[in-house]
Amino acid sequence: MALMTWNDSFSVGIKTIDDQHIVLVETLNDLHAAMMKGQAKTLTGPMLTRLVAYTRDHFKAEEAMMMTTKYPAFSQHQAKHRDLTKQVEEFVERFESGEITLNIQLMNFLRDWLTTHILKEDQAYSPWMIEHGAH
Repeated sequence: MALMTWNDSFSVGIKTIDDQHIVLVETLNDLHAAMMKGQAKTLTGPMLTRLVAYTRDHFKAEEAMMMTTKYPAFSQHQAKHRDLTKQVEEFVERFESGEITLNIQLMNFLRDWLTTHILKEDQAYSPWMIEHGAH
């Protein structure tokens, strides 16, 4: 069973961003499936690292689009990206050092982080960016 299911309520109406969000959801679900199967750190570690790397790339693309459209709350949104990235990177470091294991609490944190960010933060920029030419 998937940890998170994409549906139209997550859409920000910008295909590039929606496509990236779908990849994030799929990657999170792949990581969850590996964890549920009890697969070794050799598999879940690289998947977690891939999720973080893709998230960083996604945030850069989103921020570039915000700068292009001169989104007025750009600096606040960028600060939220930095905070979220730092939180997730700290989890990865703790996981890689053996301090924590990949467990349902961590997976729920990642799911809730992604869901909240898309539904609250990203939905807030959507009308501005669409009105100013993002597609």
